[in-house]
Amino acid sequence: MLLRRFLALALSLAALPAVAQSFPDRPIRLIVPVGPGGGTDVFARKLIGGSLGQPIIVDNRAGGSGTIGTQAVIDARPDGHTLGFVWNTPLTAAPHTLGARYTLDSYTPVMRVGYSPFVICAQPDFPATNLQEMIANIRANPGRYTWGNEGMGGVMHLGVERIWRHLGLDLTAVPFQGAGQTLPAFLGRHITFYGGSLTGAMPAVRADTAKCLMLTTAEASPAAPGSAGLSSIGLSEMEVTIWWGLIAPRDMPADRLERIRDAFVTAARQPQFAELMASQAAVMRIDTGEELSRSIRAEHEALGTIARELNLLK
Repeated sequence: MLLRRFLALALSLAALPAVAQSFPDRPIRLIVPVGPGGGTDVFARKLIGGSLGQPIIVDNRAGGSGTIGTQAVIDARPDGHTLGFVWNTPLTAAPHTLGARYTLDSYTPVMRVGYSPFVICAQPDFPATNLQEMIANIRANPGRYTWGNEGMGGVMHLGVERIWRHLGLDLTAVPFQGAGQTLPAFLGRHITFYGGSLTGAMPAVRADTAKCLMLTTAEASPAAPGSAGLSSIGLSEMEVTIWWGLIAPRDMPADRLERIRDAFVTAARQPQFAELMASQAAVMRIDTGEELSRSIRAEHEALGTIARELNLLK
């Protein structure tokens, strides 16, 4: 009898670490809701060298301004084997403007790795040398100029329209599907202003084929000489950025969520990831937990307000 009890206890104790160590027990699928090659995809692939002990396979699910891939994450089993690496449009703009079927409570924010300003770049011969002159020229020519953006109803479109409206500026928005379309249209002189992430504008900045005059962060950036942030015109509170982060299906077990967060935070803190972000004119900033959730909710509310004013609610 004593031997049986001893064996049973030994087996139960042996089982405890096995259970704890069983996750993950197969490759992890990291859904990235854009096609290969863009900034979001590049950052995701640089993060997959984490310490989870299983391969991490990137699954590109482009479409719907990120909503298709994000929905796939939300619909996955919350066992930690499916995650999503996204930018903020599918989370804070799409629920208002793009008919997304999910809400803020449909997923679990895991971490944010950093952000980049949006930028407004003029053609090299545009008659302005700074942000104040650009604003004055647009104001003097209502309806004359066009500005490209990375998708109607996205974070960039809503955030910049809020700035235009506050300044009383009248420009025609021309939507594209990401910087891969916006930048060629700008370089081909089909639109007056490039609007998009500073990351996407860097090829034109380095080639002196774009005159970048406005950043949507409060402060300027050394990556875009000659540009000015919103604090220079008294609009720091209207700051809006593109940021990137990791999400998980709702109701994931807390121990698995913690292990995933720790592994990806560790990967993001590696020098090579910081170097990649800097090379893409992005600012590394790691946020997790309640701070991240509050930030997402605040941005979601602000963008919902401007979407309502523009009659873009779905």
